[in-house]
Amino acid sequence: MTPHDTAVLRVASRPVGRYVTRPELPLRLSPRPYLHPVTTLAGTAVTELSPADHIHHLGVGVAVPDVEGHNFWGGRTYVRDQGPTELDNHGAQRHTAFQLRDPDGFVEELRWVAAGAELLRERRTVATTKLSDAAWALDFTFSLTNVTSGPLSIGSPATNGRPGAAYGGFFWRARKEASAPKVFTADREGEQEIHGTRAPWVALAGSTWTLVFAGATEQTRRDPWFVRAGEYPGVGSSLAAEERLPIPPGETAVRRIVTVVADGRISRLEAAALVRKAVSP
Repeated sequence: MTPHDTAVLRVASRPVGRYVTRPELPLRLSPRPYLHPVTTLAGTAVTELSPADHIHHLGVGVAVPDVEGHNFWGGRTYVRDQGPTELDNHGAQRHTAFQLRDPDGFVEELRWVAAGAELLRERRTVATTKLSDAAWALDFTFSLTNVTSGPLSIGSPATNGRPGAAYGGFFWRARKEASAPKVFTADREGEQEIHGTRAPWVALAGSTWTLVFAGATEQTRRDPWFVRAGEYPGVGSSLAAEERLPIPPGETAVRRIVTVVADGRISRLEAAALVRKAVSP
């Protein structure tokens, strides 16, 4: 892989993430740029790439299972009254260019292409910030513009008939360990209590690390959280939870997630304080 195909993110000159722009992947995995590995400041990896349980999980990025019937998530497609089905409907996110590229972040242009046509054009802005000697923040904004001449909508297995499976949007596949991570918000605890709910932030705490995900705009905070801990560790923000998200021609959908990456297992109070520091204007 050439240097042009990767960008290394740094915090105070320390590498904390590797961004792969042009991965060589089979179409069935819905090829797309991703961050992996992402690490804490102490060097602990907090992402996984193509794990055996879900080989289409690619670190940190944007993945959507249904854009007008095209699969930008990877793997099987959930079909109403039929279930998960192998379909030849996979799309790809293609890196076009970096508009800006610094050690602490970048601005990237991408094209979402399926069946030979461009459906969406994305501007992705990623930035790192040091919060303390043991924590940093990944600020991730994506803007999806409908570049077709007709209406377009984003769906999920939930909107296609599978309750509780509203995945699609920003998604972080976390490190799998011997025991499941702890999941908590400011006032709830446990995967069952938090999955599918709305909260300003949600934390995933492993053996020696904690990730705290926060919606950083009013619109993003309206999206429910997709949370997995028992089957595998992962957190996403759902673009299409109860109904499909329409994007009219020329219109843009924007979401911003800020993730605190901390060493150690931190408390609710510590998580809330770090989120305030990370998301403050």
